[in-house]
Amino acid sequence: MGDIALEVNHVSIDYRNLMHMSLHQGLLKGEAKRADIVRAVNDISFTVEKGKILGIVGRNGSGKTTLLRSIAGIFQPDEGYIDTKGNRVSLMAIGIGFNASNTGRENILKSGMLLGCKLNYVKEHMDEIIEFSELGDFIDRPVRTYSSGMYSKLSFAVTAILETDIMLVDEVLSVGDEHFRKKSYAKMEELMLSNRTVLIVSHATDTLKKFCDNILWINDGKFIRLGETEEVLQEYEDFMSL
Repeated sequence: MGDIALEVNHVSIDYRNLMHMSLHQGLLKGEAKRADIVRAVNDISFTVEKGKILGIVGRNGSGKTTLLRSIAGIFQPDEGYIDTKGNRVSLMAIGIGFNASNTGRENILKSGMLLGCKLNYVKEHMDEIIEFSELGDFIDRPVRTYSSGMYSKLSFAVTAILETDIMLVDEVLSVGDEHFRKKSYAKMEELMLSNRTVLIVSHATDTLKKFCDNILWINDGKFIRLGETEEVLQEYEDFMSL
């Protein structure tokens, strides 16, 4: 076994469901203390070796995105721990990480700083990020004016160009026009050769087969299987067809 880049150890993450309460109940009667607890991630453990690409599958609501966001440091586990072994982690996902009121250019700078990059390093790669994103004049407009496709292009460009040790990809490769998807795939292949560790959440089986060394399958927040890509995907597809 090679060097471990990421360790997830008995991680559980809870949500509190307040939707069944009225505002009056929650604020005046203290009913929030009896809110439903939903365990989105339930006792998940796995490791990822440095330079490997792990795909994560599961039907909608299985906790895949919650798990990625916890690895990125957005959520803290309620139980267990996540050890990134001192590696810098970036999350590539739609609708997260950017300030909607700031321009694309401003968000590049802020995102780079949040990734632990020095300001001069981000500025040096600014033109490369903008060129890859294909946003043109929109780079100096507020992100709130972007379409989901434009947002995904900028998110991918920032994460792909600014080097981090572990890259988390949440469905971004399936968004955008055909031209940009092909360019994203080519960039992902380049990143694979650069020995970066990658976790990909995707429903696109072809994408997972193309890139992943192994697949983690979770269902209703629980660990089901971790193994070779073809084997686990076949079991997962058989399960989903029932």
